[in-house]
Amino acid sequence: MSRLQQTRAWLALQQHYNEMHTLHMRELFEADPSRFEHFSLQLNDILYDYSKNRFTQQTLSLLLELARERGLPGWIERLFSGDKINHTESRAVLHTALRERADHAVMLDGVDIMPEIRAERERVKTLAENIRSRKWRGVGNQPITDVVNIGIGGSHLGPQMVTEALRPYALHDLKVHFLSNIDENHINDTLEFLNPKTTFFIIASKTFTTQDTMVNAETARQWFVNAVGNDEYIHRHFSAVTSNVQLARAFGIADENIFQIWDWVGGRYSLWSAIGLSIAIAIGPEHFEELLEGARDVDVHFRQTPLEKNIPVIMAMLGIWYNNFFNAQSSTVLPYDQHLHRFPSYLQQADMESNGKFVDRGGQDVGYSTGPVIFGDVGISSQHAFFQLLHQGTKLVPADILAPIYDYDCIVKHHRALMSNVFAQTEALMKGKTREEAYDELKTTGLSEEEIQALLPYKVFPGNRPTSTLLFETLNPKTLGSLIALYEHKIFVQGVIWDINSFDQWGVELGKQLASNILHELDSNEDVSTHDSSTNGLINYYKKCRPGSGH
Repeated sequence: MSRLQQTRAWLALQQHYNEMHTLHMRELFEADPSRFEHFSLQLNDILYDYSKNRFTQQTLSLLLELARERGLPGWIERLFSGDKINHTESRAVLHTALRERADHAVMLDGVDIMPEIRAERERVKTLAENIRSRKWRGVGNQPITDVVNIGIGGSHLGPQMVTEALRPYALHDLKVHFLSNIDENHINDTLEFLNPKTTFFIIASKTFTTQDTMVNAETARQWFVNAVGNDEYIHRHFSAVTSNVQLARAFGIADENIFQIWDWVGGRYSLWSAIGLSIAIAIGPEHFEELLEGARDVDVHFRQTPLEKNIPVIMAMLGIWYNNFFNAQSSTVLPYDQHLHRFPSYLQQADMESNGKFVDRGGQDVGYSTGPVIFGDVGISSQHAFFQLLHQGTKLVPADILAPIYDYDCIVKHHRALMSNVFAQTEALMKGKTREEAYDELKTTGLSEEEIQALLPYKVFPGNRPTSTLLFETLNPKTLGSLIALYEHKIFVQGVIWDINSFDQWGVELGKQLASNILHELDSNEDVSTHDSSTNGLINYYKKCRPGSGH
C-alpha cells in the first residue's frame, strides 16, 4: 500500500465511502433543502455549483483533511514562489508570473523576472497593434490579411481555443489560422486560399526543433519564397516564439521578430506568454490583457482563499473522490457555448499530459489511479451523441457543465432554449427517473399493462450521476482567463495529492524519438527488419504500396 493510501484521511475516506456510496443525491437534497446555498461558491461573475455531487459535508471535510495531510498549502506557496517543483527537469513553474501585475516582483533564483516579462509583453503588444492597424506591411507594401500560427500541443491548442472562444472580439477582416498537423492536407487546405504577400506566419516552438512544427514551417517558407521569388521579405512575413534564438535566426527570422519563451513555462501553460501572440493579434492587446487579468484573479483566489472556499481545490478534491474511491476512469467537460467548442480538447492536453503519470516524485510506481480520461464537446451536440451513456450507461462519468447567462449577441429565443437544456440535464442526471415514476408516466399513454411492463425497464433512469455547473455572465476575455486558470490549478492540486510531477511530459518523447529514427528508414526502398514483426510488416507494406515504389 502506498504512502498516500496509508494517510489517516485516506483511510477515513475509504471507510466513509463504504458507508455512503449507495446514498442517492435525491436523499441528500431532501435532507438539506438549502444544499445549493451550502455548496456553491462565487468568484467575480462565475458561479460554481457543486451541490449535485455525491458527497456530504463529512466527505468534504475528509477530502480537505487529505489535502492538508499532503501538504497542499505549502505546495501552493512553492508554485508561486519559484521553487523548482518540476524536479525531473530542475525547473520552476511560473506561468502565473506571466499574468502577474507589472508592479509586483516575482523572484527566480534571486532575480525579479517581471521586468523581462513586461518587456516581452510590450513587444507582443506592439506587433499585434501594428498588424491590426495595418501599419505592418509586407511584400508590395500590402497590409496583412491572414495570420497563420504554426505550432503543436500547447503552442497550438491554447491559442486556437482562446481565439475561437473570443471570436466576437476579433477583427473579422483579419483572419487567424492554426496549423498543427504534419499531414500535408492540413497545410495544403490552410494555404490554398491565402495570398503569400498578405500572410504573416508565427512559428511557435519552444525548441525550434519539433518535427511537426518545423516541417510545416519549412513548407510555409518555401511556399512564400516560391510566390515572391526570393527570401528578401522573410522578415516582414515570419516571426517566431522560441527559446532557441539561433535556430530562428538560421531560419531567416529577424531578431526583432523573435519572441522569448522561458524554460519555466510549460507548453500547455504557455498561452499567457508570447505564444499568445496570435491571440493578441486576433482580439487586440487590450483584450489579451483582460484575459491575463481574469487568470490573475484566480491566482489570487487560489493562493489566499481557505481550502473550504477555494474553488480549484474543491474541483480537484471532488475529482479525487470519484477517481480514487468511486473508480471513475473518465470525466467529461460540456460547454453550452459554441465558442467554447475547443475547450474540452484544450483541457484534454492540460489534464492528461499533466497527470497521466504512473511514477511518483520518488520514482516509484504510484499503485493507485491518477489522471482520468478527459473528453467532451459542446453540450447540446453531446446530448444527441454520448449523453445516453451518461444517463443510462454502466460507467460513472462526472461532468462539468459550463454555460453563459447571456451571450455576446444574445437572441432570447435561442439562449433560453439553450439554458433550459443546461438546467434540465443537471436535474435529470441527478434525479433520474424511478420505476414508479416511469410506470405512472407510461400509464397516462393508454398502453396496456402488458405493454407497460415490457417497456418499463427501458424508461428507468438511475440518476445519481454527478455534475458541477459553472455559470458565468458572458464569455468575455476576463471570464475566459478565469475559467482556464481554475482548471490549471485544479490539475496542479490533483498532482499534489497523487504525489506526481504535473509539469513534465516524458511520455510524449518516446514516440517522437522512434518517429525520427523511422523517418530515415522511409527514405530508402530497402525492406526494414530492425523492429518487431508488426512494425516491420507495416513499414514494408507502406514502402511497397507508395507511389514510385516500382510495384
